[in-house]
Amino acid sequence: MNIKKILLVDDVNLFLEQEKGFFVRGEFKILLANNGEEALETIFKEQPDIIFMDLYMPVMDGDKCCHLIKSHEKYRHIPVIMVTQGGCDTDFERCWQAGCNDIIPKPINRFLFQSMVRRYLDIPFRKAPRAAVHLHIQCKSCVDPNQFLSNYTVNLSTGGFFIVSSEIYPIDSQFDIEFVLPYDGTTIKCSARVAWINHPESLINKNLPVGMGLQFLDLSLDDMDAIRNFIKDQTIMPEW
Repeated sequence: MNIKKILLVDDVNLFLEQEKGFFVRGEFKILLANNGEEALETIFKEQPDIIFMDLYMPVMDGDKCCHLIKSHEKYRHIPVIMVTQGGCDTDFERCWQAGCNDIIPKPINRFLFQSMVRRYLDIPFRKAPRAAVHLHIQCKSCVDPNQFLSNYTVNLSTGGFFIVSSEIYPIDSQFDIEFVLPYDGTTIKCSARVAWINHPESLINKNLPVGMGLQFLDLSLDDMDAIRNFIKDQTIMPEW
């Protein structure tokens, strides 16, 4: 098996753990570094297939490290994705000037992160195991607190859930969500986005009722583990 090597570079271990949590398959070897100098040492030793690197770090910032990588004949082919706080044009300019292949903003969107891996390494991702479950979920719009959904899911995974709803919101609409897992009573709180719609006039999945598929955006590692443990012994649903 050709195991792909992914190098994650950040001086904040919380972000490294979050990024590591996006990978659940054995085809990857995850490499970690806390600054640009450590990243270069790892690159020379391991020759990763793709690099996700924070912009601001001690010892050596990400843009300087990226510039050195792209200036090296042997390693310039490695895709470098810079990770930085969104909304700052000067930071984006620093990243592009360093020769990076792409930029992903913090807070990191799981879907965008995995999409970049798929695109640059040409590797399909299997969808997370999905379990049949009847959970009461509360969803409050991040834009208008008066927009509120309170209904039931028909399935759940570590990536998101499908909620039965006659109220349909546009793709990318974001909600603050809350629900409680049965048995252990864990309360899950995070944000989520509408990823797809099973519209009454155009049912994408005829095996599901009218409603929306929502994708978790900032699920904590502890909550992800709680959901993963919950669905282990549940009936696995067909993938979307």
